[in-house]
Amino acid sequence: MSHKIAVAISGGVDSLTAAYLLKKQKKDIFGIHFLTGYEKNKINFQHIEDALKIKVHTIKIKEEFDNKIVSYFIKEYKKGKTPNPCLICNPQIKFGVILDHAKKLGASRIATGHYARLEKNNNKCRLLAAKDKTKDQSYFLSFLKQPQLQAAIFPLGDYTKDKVKQIAEKNLPALKAETEKESFDICFIKNKKYSEFLNFAQKTGDICDNKGEIIGKHNGLHLFTIGQRRGINIPASKPYYALKIDPKNNRLTVGHKKELLSAQCFVNRINIINSPSDNPVKIKAKIRYRHTPAKGTLYLSEDKKSGRIIFEKSQSAVTPGQGAVFYNAEEVIGAGIIG
Repeated sequence: MSHKIAVAISGGVDSLTAAYLLKKQKKDIFGIHFLTGYEKNKINFQHIEDALKIKVHTIKIKEEFDNKIVSYFIKEYKKGKTPNPCLICNPQIKFGVILDHAKKLGASRIATGHYARLEKNNNKCRLLAAKDKTKDQSYFLSFLKQPQLQAAIFPLGDYTKDKVKQIAEKNLPALKAETEKESFDICFIKNKKYSEFLNFAQKTGDICDNKGEIIGKHNGLHLFTIGQRRGINIPASKPYYALKIDPKNNRLTVGHKKELLSAQCFVNRINIINSPSDNPVKIKAKIRYRHTPAKGTLYLSEDKKSGRIIFEKSQSAVTPGQGAVFYNAEEVIGAGIIG
């Protein structure tokens, strides 16, 4: 097996510091940067190569990115869901398409600037939350399969963001302009509003309350997500929030804040990283990236491809299309898409 490591270089502080840390450990590394066609800023890779003393390969993957990620994002919105494309991009692009390219270039593993940790024992990987809980990105890695985790390296998992910045400032002064850059969560949208990117034809429809009474009109379901308050211009003593998006009938159901609470949610397209010994199993579920994990019980189907989470305390704005990530303490045991 080759000992070469490819480092996914975005050009920001995290990926550049990850490359520096591996280089410091005397690892045999090279950089790999992929172009999706949605980039706005050009990166001076000669500058990066000179500073890190590594080769950076540039790979064009617009067709794969559009087919696997952008089309998924658009299709899910048309179904009235709110997808998180990063959950799909990591297994299909970074640890799929890009890992395949890295192997063709002679690497056996790929490192990224994600804030997460890995433990590898007896050919099994455990995906763990990062040391810096404010920057932890294990949520976004929860759909990786065991072979992908085996090929992954996360050099920043034991560092805080502040420490990473300090390392970059001290050891990569020539890359100051680059290391001040931050990544966007949804890289192909950036400064646009979702509605501007989707650019769906405006299709007005009914706004109903929870009893089915028509109380107003909306200008397009793609303008709303579950829990949203903005854009529901209906006079009321209490503000309305989006409760349900029904594309089949082009209907938005709204209600008051307490009606956003859900005692359970259903999940499908489940990815199990390490299969629990029990079913049902006690977990903490993170139902969106900025959500505080909620205690609950996961009931898996016999084939473990779908399931149901019963929360100990009802959760607000459980949103179809978002990822529900299952934690056992700091370990990610799996994830599914909320249905």
